[in-house]
Amino acid sequence: MKKIGLIGGITWQSTQLYYQYLNTKVAASLGGKHSCRCIIESVDFADISKKQAAGDWEELHNDMAEIALRLENAGADIILIGANTMHLSVPTMKKSVSVPILHIAEVAGKAVIEKGCQKVVLLGTKYTMELDFYKDILKNKFGIEVLIPNDIDRDIIHNIIYTELAKGIITQDSKQQYVDIIKKAEEDGAEGVILGCTEIPLLIKEGDCDIPTFDTTKEHAYAAVEFALGQ
Repeated sequence: MKKIGLIGGITWQSTQLYYQYLNTKVAASLGGKHSCRCIIESVDFADISKKQAAGDWEELHNDMAEIALRLENAGADIILIGANTMHLSVPTMKKSVSVPILHIAEVAGKAVIEKGCQKVVLLGTKYTMELDFYKDILKNKFGIEVLIPNDIDRDIIHNIIYTELAKGIITQDSKQQYVDIIKKAEEDGAEGVILGCTEIPLLIKEGDCDIPTFDTTKEHAYAAVEFALGQ
């Protein structure tokens, strides 16, 4: 089994899910008492979110690259970033490490195509929804048409992530707001919804809406295990 390096803490709430999914997938694949060989470097989300809000992306890219290199030096055979938004840093990270970085948007795109969907709504932080780094991969590599919610709904999604989900706060009211936003996208032709923030699966589960949901946290972790096991 190859060793997985995970950049965690973005947030620690979703990092718990990663650790659970990694080990669950290994156990299901190998049986017995098997668990995942992994290394986690967990960052301080307060520092990350402050730099995001200030637009200090270059510093964040360098931070991510340094962490990736430390994970590689510690024996990681593949790198995961436990957050959708911080995949903005992948181009810089690739200059610092020789091991592969598993891009979460590529994993999401593959899952969407396998499900037979061609038009999806993307939910995530405002950075993920509004910048092109994620949507371009879905469009250009997989031919997927990507919808994003309107300005007001993007604010709602983003604020719930940062003020509630990042702290482990789950409320029925917030879930209903997300479900209502997804219903609008369905009316606009969305055939599925990408939960493009690793905290959103804490709130929205398969069956909460009428169209397929793509849990990027689970898909990312499972794809990493498949790599680690050579599947």
